[in-house]
Amino acid sequence: MSKNHERTLVTCALPYANGPVHIGHLAGVYVPADIYVRYLRMRGEDVLYVCGSDEHGVPITIKARQQDCTPQDIVDKYHKIIKDSFTGLGINFDIYSRTSSEVHAKNASGFFRKLYDEGKFITKESEQYYDPEAKTFLADRYIVGTCPKCGAEGAYGDQCEKCGSTLSPEELINPKSKLSGAEPIKKKTSHWYLPLNDYEQWLSEWILDGHKEWRSNVYGQCKSWIDGGLQPRAVSRDLDWGVPVPVEGAEGKVLYVWFDAPIGYVSNTQELLPNSWTKWWKSDETKLVHFIGKDNIVFHCIVFPSMLKAYGDGYILPENVPANEFLNLEGDKISTSRNWAVWAHEYLEQFPGKEDVMRYVLTANAPETKDNDFSWKDFQTRNNSELVAIFGNFVNRAIVLTHKYFGGKVPACGTLLDIDKETLAEIPALKESMEKNIEGYKFREALKDAMGIARVGNKYISDTEPWKVAKTDMERTATILNVCLQICADLAIAFEPFTPFAAEKLRKMLGVCICAGIDHRKGEQETVNTYKAGEGAALHTVSADAVDPNAKSNCPGAAKCTCLNWDLLGNSEILPEGHEIGAAELLFAKIEDETIQAQLDRLAAIKAEREAAAAEAAAKEAAAKIEPQKAEVTFEQFDAMDIRTATVLEAVKVPKTDKLLQLTIDTGIDKRTIVSGIAEYYTPEEMVGKQICILANLAPRKIRGIESKGMILMARQGDGKMRFITPQEALVNGAQIG
Repeated sequence: MSKNHERTLVTCALPYANGPVHIGHLAGVYVPADIYVRYLRMRGEDVLYVCGSDEHGVPITIKARQQDCTPQDIVDKYHKIIKDSFTGLGINFDIYSRTSSEVHAKNASGFFRKLYDEGKFITKESEQYYDPEAKTFLADRYIVGTCPKCGAEGAYGDQCEKCGSTLSPEELINPKSKLSGAEPIKKKTSHWYLPLNDYEQWLSEWILDGHKEWRSNVYGQCKSWIDGGLQPRAVSRDLDWGVPVPVEGAEGKVLYVWFDAPIGYVSNTQELLPNSWTKWWKSDETKLVHFIGKDNIVFHCIVFPSMLKAYGDGYILPENVPANEFLNLEGDKISTSRNWAVWAHEYLEQFPGKEDVMRYVLTANAPETKDNDFSWKDFQTRNNSELVAIFGNFVNRAIVLTHKYFGGKVPACGTLLDIDKETLAEIPALKESMEKNIEGYKFREALKDAMGIARVGNKYISDTEPWKVAKTDMERTATILNVCLQICADLAIAFEPFTPFAAEKLRKMLGVCICAGIDHRKGEQETVNTYKAGEGAALHTVSADAVDPNAKSNCPGAAKCTCLNWDLLGNSEILPEGHEIGAAELLFAKIEDETIQAQLDRLAAIKAEREAAAAEAAAKEAAAKIEPQKAEVTFEQFDAMDIRTATVLEAVKVPKTDKLLQLTIDTGIDKRTIVSGIAEYYTPEEMVGKQICILANLAPRKIRGIESKGMILMARQGDGKMRFITPQEALVNGAQIG
């Protein structure tokens, strides 16, 4: 990798602390970022990996209202769940902080104040939606209605979750307040705006002319916004949760979340490295990369860069913003509100020891260029057919045979045959491809390269059959297994970015270590970790202050043990002859059908519950639908109708019909028969003895050969449900109504 920079700063989109993270978040942002960081560290790069919880978003206040608690209660709960989920999946940030920290409050306020004092904002009075019942202005997310683009119900005032369109509250059809359900009204309010139009030409030159290498979805979305003409964007909101606007006359106003949140990257860096943060944010020797989802493209490529440009003072801009598309679940869009998701913390509980499997599958199905789908059957297949049957199978056979024939020590490599040379020659080519793909943010292709090394090893050991060769030629067996073990060491390097837990287990089996580069997690305290030879899975780290740029290796364990790094990948002599390896352990375990079926059953139950709720809501809506009034009639026309009370004496079903009942009734005038289509609403037994109202003077007609004299008065709802009309208290039969 050509080093055009001294260091790399990697940020991940700050997740909202209003709920757990799910596989869509992981596939879109956090797993690819972690792959990239681990790769750079193995190459000896100085990397800072920054993230944290976004704790000032409107979704947090919505969640607090739903759960009848304070926003602080919500963010405290979910900050821990999210942080623990990342740690559990091996996503190890140098710092994972939060925008509710004192450092961030001071920093965000100072950022706003500088722009305010320098006249970089404009003030605009506008009419915004206001809830007359809750007596509060409504942020975009507090307004829901029908999406004007796709017609979906429940679209938010800033985005439709179904079609992904960016919206404004004014575009919603039939907008309602999410707080009270009331129809919002427009009310005047004043806010500060960042005039993005002032930076339009600069953004066009920086992005459209200068970064054509960006992913097409990122470049295309930026171009669309710039070509459409940028408008001033509000940097404040009428809310009571967030960083208060630090100027007089701003009571009840906080910094808008998309002004507040990206400053969190800077705040978190300051929190970790208060004395040296500027070299990460204000030095041309730093390469800045934002990992985000596609719904954050505008804010990271248009809004935040404009903020930094306005602020000045040497802030660097991102060199790349690799944004992924969305991941679906079993063919349906992931939705937190519909609970249609696989939650990270639940996965870790339900699949202990299979952290790498999820990382692997999410990378293999990464939605890098288009929306992609996660299915539990594919999850099972990739685990069983690839991780177990190829990667794990090869490693297990190589180590088991080494113990069987050579006492667990790396045998001597004798004369290499063509098959040995050709096999070993494939790995440097795969390494080169992997480097190109990772550095080009094509992690799905890079994973194929890594698995390609496992396929090479698996094919080699199957073709050479050392268990058969051992019967006649131990020298040749030694060479074969030496080659196999070198490939195992290659896999311990190649899979470190993708499946770090399996790579760690493999290093332990091989009795080697790995140099993970500079450790910034201790902040600016000088920390150098040293390890004894043979500690196997240890991650060797060295503090920034202890780095010697002229040294061959800065790994504190390099002189004491076999230490892996990226440069050794493809080297056919990683493990020296006589090196002792550990006992074989299964890298991956097969996942059984019943385990997968349990997940499918859970989703099926969620879907059934959702469909039942939708059907119930549709039925209620239909029932409430009122038919329009019929044409007017004269009093004389109404008076001509003879409506009377009657009592049902007998009731039977009309043969060969589903809907008809034959009723014998006492009208007070006579006993007569009426045939009525009410069998789907009432049984014959339910009708006997009931007092009803009938139109007595309706002309008789034959129905199924039975003469029917009259009609029962029924009330019909919009959903088709019918009920007969009965007097509130018993009357004599024949009492007239009218």
